[in-house]
Amino acid sequence: MLKTFVGEGKLDYELYLKTSELFTLQSPADELVCSDELMFQIVHQVQEMWLKLLTHELTELVGELEGDDLWSATARLERIIRISRCLAGEMRVLETLTPDTYQTIRRHLGKGSGQESPGFNRVQLAAGFVSEALDRLVDRRGTSVYDVYAVPDPEHLDLKRTFECLMDVDEAYQTWLFTHFMLVRRTIGVGRGTAALDGVPTTVLTGRMTQPLFRPLWKVRERMTAGWDRGDGYAPGTERTAQAEK
Repeated sequence: MLKTFVGEGKLDYELYLKTSELFTLQSPADELVCSDELMFQIVHQVQEMWLKLLTHELTELVGELEGDDLWSATARLERIIRISRCLAGEMRVLETLTPDTYQTIRRHLGKGSGQESPGFNRVQLAAGFVSEALDRLVDRRGTSVYDVYAVPDPEHLDLKRTFECLMDVDEAYQTWLFTHFMLVRRTIGVGRGTAALDGVPTTVLTGRMTQPLFRPLWKVRERMTAGWDRGDGYAPGTERTAQAEK
């Protein structure tokens, strides 16, 4: 049935999406080492395509931040968030792969590692440019990330919204990394004696999956908590007769 011919690649839909070329990028059915290898290839290829789009959107975001166009920036960030969530959702398709089947596929992967992913490395690079553009934006406004949160100012509400959208991006991205970690744990295990194909122990993933893209936005939470005190807050159960200190 898989060999049944459908479409000659001549229709506008096929020509625009280049489906004839697209469908040749996976191993033919008679060359698959097991039935699940097609799923393995397609999911990883689609992940690379989403990462390519994510890099494109982050690059466009840099220009919007440089131009102080925060309405467009936050609209684009919403798209970036959804793309990042797609990455995690699709990764879970691979969780249907049982460890014995993966060990069969694994014999044919050489010494490949997820750290070699061009999409992953481009996103990391693009996120660095976004961080630099964000720093310049904050400087132009004459404020700091800390002050935007700790010293409320109506003039900087758009900055605060942008920061929070970037936090959503980072959370979705780290969720994708955590999903990958759980996939590795389900298929080959995580331990000091368990190594990926590149020879690196799988335990290093526990550190990699918590590395944020926009570290200053996370550090400000720690700073605010470190400087917090109870102030004039109400004790639980007491009558609230005056305006509590914010």
